[in-house]
This record gives sequence, structure tokens and C-alpha cells, in this order.
Amino acid sequence: MTHILAIDQGTTSTRAIVFDAAPAPVAVDQQEFAQHFPASGWVEHDPADLWASTAATCRAAIERAGLRAADIAAIGITNQRETTVVWDRETGQPVGRAIVWQDRRTADLCRRLKDEGAEPEVSAKTGLLLDPYFSATKIAWILDNVEGARARAEAGKLAFGTVDSWLIWNLTGGKVHATDATNASRTMLYDIRAGAWDAELCRMFRVPMSMLPEVRDSADDFGRARADLLGAEIPILGVAGDQQAATVGQACFAPGMVKSTYGTGCFALLNTGDAPVASANRLLTTIAYQLDGKPTYALEGSIFIAGAVVQWLRDGLGIIREAAQTQPLAEAADPAQNVYLVPAFTGLGAPWWDSECRGAIFGLTRGTGPAELARAALESVGYQSLDLIEAMRRDWSAEGAADTVLRVDGGMTASDWTMQFLADMLDAPVDRPRVLETTALGAAWLAGMKAGLCPDAQGFAASWSLDRRFVPSMDPERRRAKIAGWRDAVRRTLSQPR
Repeated sequence: MTHILAIDQGTTSTRAIVFDAAPAPVAVDQQEFAQHFPASGWVEHDPADLWASTAATCRAAIERAGLRAADIAAIGITNQRETTVVWDRETGQPVGRAIVWQDRRTADLCRRLKDEGAEPEVSAKTGLLLDPYFSATKIAWILDNVEGARARAEAGKLAFGTVDSWLIWNLTGGKVHATDATNASRTMLYDIRAGAWDAELCRMFRVPMSMLPEVRDSADDFGRARADLLGAEIPILGVAGDQQAATVGQACFAPGMVKSTYGTGCFALLNTGDAPVASANRLLTTIAYQLDGKPTYALEGSIFIAGAVVQWLRDGLGIIREAAQTQPLAEAADPAQNVYLVPAFTGLGAPWWDSECRGAIFGLTRGTGPAELARAALESVGYQSLDLIEAMRRDWSAEGAADTVLRVDGGMTASDWTMQFLADMLDAPVDRPRVLETTALGAAWLAGMKAGLCPDAQGFAASWSLDRRFVPSMDPERRRAKIAGWRDAVRRTLSQPR
């Protein structure tokens, strides 16, 4: 057994990537699936689509690699986090669509709990803020709005899982109901210091504890994939939420290291070591990974819309046919126009955490066209990243985070223009690795390391390879002016003045 199969189940598509023992990618298959928007601010997936696309891409990736299932030593899973699936334990059928992490339907419930003074307890235990982003209020909504669901849940007949748990359940034929510590830490039901589901939080959110999966290490035994699926039984030995898997894939094992992933959203994580750091700047405290029962913590900032703003240019406005067109458009934009796009399509994430504001464009003129809108869309990612990194620097200033190089990954990092603008806004170097599939790479390494096929953390970190470093080159006065314009645009967009 010489290879690892990594499942990367994302927000808009599912990919399966076969890695060798290095680990380096050998073959990939990908499928997009439908997004459902039944109401303003609501985002749903069909759990059957998540599972079907996973099974199909796994088979195709193994075939593309010219391998058999018997050649696969282990499976690693990484997944969109917080997305909530509830299913029947007996039939394995979901009670309805999955509620996606972007979904804002529980904003009123979160606001009511805040008004009741619940947020300090939630934050102290989970490291999270009371926000619709996380799983707890999504579970409560399903139980309260699907006929008979609450009674069935209280009778122990329903199971909850983030997407990793849903895939593990299906891969193992319902034998294993489990998650890892990184995914558990995103539910708003898990005490990240005690390392356990919290009964008081479950009572607060009215979630029966019988629904919850068993929590295991990120490199652990999650059962075996059924032989009839892929051609042989394969152990599932690595699981991590997508942003934590990217942190591992970027070899951010030392405290103070920072990575930022640019996919549908953007997520920056700063390794803080074996001690959780409470943020004074509305960042999240989370588990970066857990090995041998020992959690490593991180500060995290989440941007809801990054690559999705390019999808909007394509699907919503129709001004591009493919993402690659945005860079030449941005390069051709009139530099005299100061157009700002605040992509708050589902609210703003860290450090603003405003679920009620919506997207806005400022600075339009009669001369504004597709090129200026494309530039504003790409620039919005750099500006939002600056907001995150500055907040991290304030929380971690004593440890010298201001001098830390940012390691980047994800689809948007293929744009040299966007990465240069990011370096200019951060006024710091930005490093792009040779392997951009760091999310899947992290899952592959966790599984391969557990299987004894891949090197340990030190050996894996030594194999990290730089593709290109982007260094700041923008005139400081121009940088300050552009940032001031962005901050003014955000202030105008927020639902409440600050």
C-alpha cells in the first residue's frame, strides 16, 4: 500500500486527490454540486449530493492514478466546516437539506441569546462568538422546523454531524458516528479546554447530547470504508476541518506561524501553541489540530466571501466567463477610479461580525465598467485580509506576529495580481507554496502519518517548498489612502454605526 486518498469536500465542489508517500499529488477528480438558496441569507446543500460526489470522485481519482483500492493505505477527510446535517440513525436518511456555514437564518436566535447575556459563557468555553455561522443554532432550527424532528432527536433516533461525520457514517455503512476535535470545535457545543461536549451549552441551544458524534484526534482510527464502495476496505485515519487541514498542509506547526486560505471564503489561522488565546479583537479561538490527545490552538479570522465574489462576477453579473479573466481586467482598470466593493452578501465576518449588513459598491462613476468592478472584487480580498491580520497582530503582538510571513493557499492564490495586492496591503511578504492543494495535503499527511507511510511533523515541515514570495512594492502614501477608502466603505456598509 503506497498511496493515500484525500477527500476534500468543499462548499461548491467535492474533490478526491490521490497522494504518494511524499506526500505529493498524483491524480485528482472533482465534481461541482448544486447550491440552494430558498430565502434571503439562506444557503443549503442536499446531503445526498455531498455523499454521491464524494463516492464518485474517490473512484475516479483512484482510476486516474492507475491504482486499485488495495494500493491505498489510508483515507484522509477534510471538509467544509460548520455545515450541519441531521439524519435518521436507522435509515441513514437526512431529515432535510444541510444548512451551510454561510447561512444566516438563525441571526434572530443569536441576537436574542446575546441580549440574554449568553455570549461570555459561549466564548469562554468554545472560543467562538454567538453567530449563525456555527452549527449549534442550525441544529436547533432543524429540530424546531422539521416536523417531528425534535421528538425523534429526544428519543435518540437522530444523529447530527458536520460534513466529515456524514461522510464517515456513509463510508463505514453507519458503523461509525465520529468527528475530530477541529470540527467539534466549530459547533459551539464543544468545550475546547475540557476537550468534551458541554452539557450546559447543549441545554442552552436545546440540542440533545445523544445526537452528537464521538470526538477523536485529527489522526485517529475512524473506521474502514466499505469494500463495496471502492473495491477494498480502506482505513480512515485522518480528519480535519478544511482550514485546520490547510494549516497542517502549510506545515504551520510552530507558534506564531500564519496561513490564509482563499477559497469560497478566506480563513486565516495563527498557531498559538498549547495554550488557547482569548482575542480582544473579535477573532475566534479554535483547535488547529489534535494529535495523541493533545490539542494545538489557533486564533482564526473568517471572511465569508473571497473567491465567491469572483463567482458573483461570473454568475450574478455575467461580466466574465471564467475566473482567470479577472486578472487581465483588473490590470486594465482605470487607476484614477477608486471603486470599493464590500462583499457582505451574507454579512461580514471577522473582525466585524455583522450578520445583518449586505454588500455594497462605492465610488461608481459613468466611466466604471467591468474592469473596475473586477479590480474592486479582487482588492476586496486584500482589504478583508488586512482587517484580519491587523487584529491578529494586536492579539499576538507580544509574540512578534507583525514580522510573520503569511503562507497562502487556495484557488485565488493562482492570481499573481491578487497576491501582490495582498502583500502591498499587509506591508508584509506573502509566500505561495508549490503545492496549492494544501487543504487536501493536510488531510493526506494526517492519514499517511497515522498509517506509517508519511514522515513525522518535522520531516513533513522540511518538505514544504516555496513557489514564489510576493514582497510589498506600493507607495506608502497610496497604500494609506486606499486603506482609508476601504475603511470608510465598510463603515457605510455596517448595519449599526461603530
